[in-house]
Amino acid sequence: MFAAFCVREIEADGPRIGFTVPRAMGTAVVRNRIKRRFREAVRFCLDRLNPQWSIVINPRRKSLEAPLTELQREVERLFLRCNGS
Repeated sequence: MFAAFCVREIEADGPRIGFTVPRAMGTAVVRNRIKRRFREAVRFCLDRLNPQWSIVINPRRKSLEAPLTELQREVERLFLRCNGS
């Protein structure tokens, strides 16, 4: 669904989440739709992420057709893995 690059920072102002969607994913309309869907999935469970994390999410083509609940589940699983390590 996506690749994530996670960095734990010592001094942090709160969790930071970024998105990178390459041009190969489609037109600007398609890329923005993917980012909006991921923003919504992150908003759903951002309060569960420890504040020292900075994460960049790089969506894959499969994420465009995936239901929002599945995206939310995958993002939540990522956040749980970050908090556990």
